[in-house]
Amino acid sequence: MLDLGLPAGRWELTHHDYRAGVAFHDRQVRGPFARYEHAHRFSDEAGQGVLEDALEWSLPLAPLSAPAEWFVRHEFARLFAWRHRVTRLDLERLARVRGTSLLIGVTGASGFLGRQLCAFLSTQGHRVVRFVRGATAASGASIAWDPARGVLDASALAGLDAVVHLAGAGIADAPWTTARKTELVDSRVRSTDTLARALAAALPNGGPRVLVSASAIGFYGDRADQKLTEQSAAGQGFLAELAQRWEGAAEPARAAGVRVVHPRIGIVLSSQAGALAKLAQPFFFGAGGPLGNGRAYWSWISLHDLLEILLLAIEDGRLQGPVNAVAPEPLRQRDLARALGRVLHRPALLPAPAFALRALLGREQADEMLLASQRVYPWLLQAAGFRYRDPEPEPALAAMYGVPRLGA
Repeated sequence: MLDLGLPAGRWELTHHDYRAGVAFHDRQVRGPFARYEHAHRFSDEAGQGVLEDALEWSLPLAPLSAPAEWFVRHEFARLFAWRHRVTRLDLERLARVRGTSLLIGVTGASGFLGRQLCAFLSTQGHRVVRFVRGATAASGASIAWDPARGVLDASALAGLDAVVHLAGAGIADAPWTTARKTELVDSRVRSTDTLARALAAALPNGGPRVLVSASAIGFYGDRADQKLTEQSAAGQGFLAELAQRWEGAAEPARAAGVRVVHPRIGIVLSSQAGALAKLAQPFFFGAGGPLGNGRAYWSWISLHDLLEILLLAIEDGRLQGPVNAVAPEPLRQRDLARALGRVLHRPALLPAPAFALRALLGREQADEMLLASQRVYPWLLQAAGFRYRDPEPEPALAAMYGVPRLGA
């Protein structure tokens, strides 16, 4: 299944006519089009690689569907402008930072961020081994574990250079009932503890020397306008306590000598998933605006900057402990809403009142997920010389939702 971001959502394609390094083709098996063929071609012109996408498609119910053709063409133009930009930047990074190919284990590889990370690591010349829940796993391609029961064979980690740990139930996927909060904690703490103990046992026998174990800026709690760095104390509330326990569960690996990095991830900007995808929905109907009074700071990061940060955490031995995975400058939520409105050519005038959000989600969940103010700065990333693809929000949003020049 492949999601190309068009209004009809997901559809099924089949690959055919694959020629290594030259071309492959996609054909719709079922989905929103009456006919859909996509040729991906790769060539070398004057010493530069050229990526070409050629589409042949038609909408159902022609000619009644003719008015929708402009919108579909616009969406394809937006999609391929974004795709070509990402590909170009990935290749530029590979040329700039080309190093030894690593064997990297990834937990949570089936989630949105995990899937994106696995693809990115592959483009950078690394090999990926996915952790899968269950009794068996394909030899060499995956590692079996059962984090709920604390089961992971340490010998399966031999040969890995690093592990990126992303597993955990989605914070925003369900209401925070008592049972759900227990699940959110257990899915992170138990899985991290299981992994950390196995890493500690595997280290003397050639196990991974690096663990990049995800955390979140929820660690800092609601801190109004206070400037926060990696040295700032933990805040209060459910998410702050969760992040502390999440990070603390990695202690067995750290004590054994594994370099442990905790990227405290900010609000990830992606048009495909997460907070931005949900925030953008009302804008398409002209009903967008800030959340609450809009004064809360949102410390954000673009998806592809986050992927580079996760790889940098593996590669750069100077990074250890908490690392704020956020853009250089946090943004008040109302300013992010205005930037999104400008990019989408929609008004950003209709706020979602705090009382309505609390009625919808419950006070605790609304206050901590949507209304909390976290003014977080990435001091350690900047000290390490990290080069942001998207240091400013509006160009990042334009790349996701607009049709920028491919060289932009």
